[in-house]
Amino acid sequence: MLTKYRTIHSFGSDEIIINKSRFIGYAKPIISEDEAIAFIQEIKSKHKDATHNVYAYVFGESNNIQRYSDDGEPSGTAGIPVLEVIKKEDLRNVVVVVTRYFGGIKLGAGGLVRAYTKGAKIGLEAGLIVDKVLYKKMKFRIDYTLYGKVENELLRLEYIISDVIYDDAVNLIILCETENTANLINLLTELTSSRMTYEEIDEGYYSVKDNNIVK
Repeated sequence: MLTKYRTIHSFGSDEIIINKSRFIGYAKPIISEDEAIAFIQEIKSKHKDATHNVYAYVFGESNNIQRYSDDGEPSGTAGIPVLEVIKKEDLRNVVVVVTRYFGGIKLGAGGLVRAYTKGAKIGLEAGLIVDKVLYKKMKFRIDYTLYGKVENELLRLEYIISDVIYDDAVNLIILCETENTANLINLLTELTSSRMTYEEIDEGYYSVKDNNIVK
């Protein structure tokens, strides 16, 4: 199981006009190959009057599933360039569809490659490229007198405090990279001289951009 991988945060779309042809880039994160196929069919249905609906997708921990289609464009000028954008960004579990409405001016093989590359890029950028990081959500109970010291050190070390609950003690809800859990427990044990308790609440993937959780 990957503890970190690059993908996009959510569905995104954008468009660009190149020599009177309209290119619409769509991108979406996926959790299965079936979801990629369903998304492609959805875009094709939405744009059944389009000249081409070119697609590419990758799925699996090592991108072991890779598919693409030129959808009638000259071989190698559309689907492969879209797939290459995904691979160069080192993305996982993502599907991209680039829809083209022909504007009357032929672009040539090189022009098509550039256009579909750009269409894929703007779709992915609209979906926001992020790191998916596997975090454990931990709850630490500490005494009020220790709160300031502990909080300062956690913030200095860039741990993510997602919530603070006050009752007869301070309950810190901390998101910690799964592979770093032991270090966090050791840190809190040392800072509090073992005057704390903890429990694991949950584990899951979160989108991270520039060291911040993307909601």
